[in-house]
Amino acid sequence: MNPLGYEHRRQRPISRSRFLLRLVTHAIVAQVIVVVSLGAGMVGYHHYESMNWRDAYLNTTMLLGGMGPVKTELTEQGKVFAGTYALYAGLVVIVVVGIMIAPVMHRGLHRFHWAAEGEE
Repeated sequence: MNPLGYEHRRQRPISRSRFLLRLVTHAIVAQVIVVVSLGAGMVGYHHYESMNWRDAYLNTTMLLGGMGPVKTELTEQGKVFAGTYALYAGLVVIVVVGIMIAPVMHRGLHRFHWAAEGEE
């Protein structure tokens, strides 16, 4: 196996139980990224906008979910933070989706190549 833990195309595909473990591992990594991002956004809104924790949570989750901020009347520092965090949140969505899809795509492509090599 390579350093990322994925099997080489010449190796036999891993068992279903190991594949499920790989899915769970990827899901945990994705959740850690989301939780850390949620915490950072809440702290930023709490610091720059003096929002209470519930409002900071609401604004942060709306940005991470791609819906946009709830409170739009912000201070100058809050505007800079919200804009930067919005860009970051968009990247987090892409990264988390990539982390979750990677094992499924790898398995599909690996099985395709494994079958093609076995037929030769």
